[in-house]
Amino acid sequence: MTVATDPREEINGKKHFQVIEDNDDGEEDVAEVDLSSTGSYLKKKKKKKHRKKKAEQSDPPRVGLSKLFPNNVYPEGEIQPYKDDNAWRTTSEEKRYLEKLANEDPQTTYQNIRRAAEVHRQVRAHARKYIKPGMSMIDIVENIEDGTRSLVEEHELESGVGFPTGVSINNCAAHYTPNAGDTTVLKQGDVLKVDFGVHVKGRILDSAFTLTFDHTYDSLLEAVKDATNTGVREAGIDVRLGELGGYIQETMEAYEVEVGGKVLPVKTIQNLSGHSIGLYNIHGGKSVMQVKNDDMTKMEEGEYFAIETFGRGHVVDSGDCSHYAKIVDAPKIPLRLQSAKTLLKNIDKNFGTLPFCRRYLDRAGETKYLLALNHLVQQGIVRDYPPLCDQVGSMTAQYEHTILLRPTVKEVVSRGDDY
Repeated sequence: MTVATDPREEINGKKHFQVIEDNDDGEEDVAEVDLSSTGSYLKKKKKKKHRKKKAEQSDPPRVGLSKLFPNNVYPEGEIQPYKDDNAWRTTSEEKRYLEKLANEDPQTTYQNIRRAAEVHRQVRAHARKYIKPGMSMIDIVENIEDGTRSLVEEHELESGVGFPTGVSINNCAAHYTPNAGDTTVLKQGDVLKVDFGVHVKGRILDSAFTLTFDHTYDSLLEAVKDATNTGVREAGIDVRLGELGGYIQETMEAYEVEVGGKVLPVKTIQNLSGHSIGLYNIHGGKSVMQVKNDDMTKMEEGEYFAIETFGRGHVVDSGDCSHYAKIVDAPKIPLRLQSAKTLLKNIDKNFGTLPFCRRYLDRAGETKYLLALNHLVQQGIVRDYPPLCDQVGSMTAQYEHTILLRPTVKEVVSRGDDY
């Protein structure tokens, strides 16, 4: 309780003061005191204190995180200690100091990726409840992207969508998002992979999950989730990427799935991989294959990785392309098409080297741009990412997490209560 005095005017030649007592119950006791005679209380009343109501997330989520976390400190991801030869890092004073310096630097602070991760958790929590058979793929992706833009408080290249929302179905494993006019509708028996990203100052959070609407492929989902968790658990500083692929493969291929009375082995998709993540660069240069291989490249301190696994077999480019990205070290080539020059300026302004899709170009005001876009692809300035599909009739699943190899511990920044 605090007490403050508030002087008042003279009444009938007597000085009066107001005494305000701030009680623990959130109310103020207000009394006027006559100090010229007995000093007794003349009157006492209670005055309500107005307390600021704590901000809450809306449904669907559209409240920016700065209102929910006004101190700009965001939840830490799941912490996993390093093992074996790197166990010493957890208690190393030198590594703790390096971590402190990194977190205090605005360019390397972990708060950026944690903010992106919290956006992802809140948006996907709604998406997992919201997505139902009968919905169009356009409605599904726009709901996710509207939530992402609102929560991350999209602002030019400072923060926004990390890459186009992937909603690949059944035998299509990755890189499908609907273009304008796509009328595809989600069906009851579909296996849907939802893969979307969030970035804050170029730190990209990449995470994915799979939804089904009956129990036919429960074992497939369990196998892929377990394989991803194995990859996350075995990843770490100095781990060789080829060996990590072997751990993932061993876990996934221990599973079987029964479909229509027939027992089928679960297989890894051998030509899809996880990857390191650079600043404004979703594919940072290192690949985490899902099968054992001879890659002796090591994971290194301070790196970000997307550990993702897919269950089935082998994918090929198939279908209408929607995903594109400007190549990080794109050559500076004179462009003969004026439309390509104009489009490239728009790409630089709105996306930089972040992936985009045709719907995003529509949103940025571009029209009749396909000829110019294909010219940029042909000149090696922009790369296209067509849908990646397995053989027709097969079913694929995906789970993915972003991890940060901090100096002292591994942080699974995208971990949530759901997966």
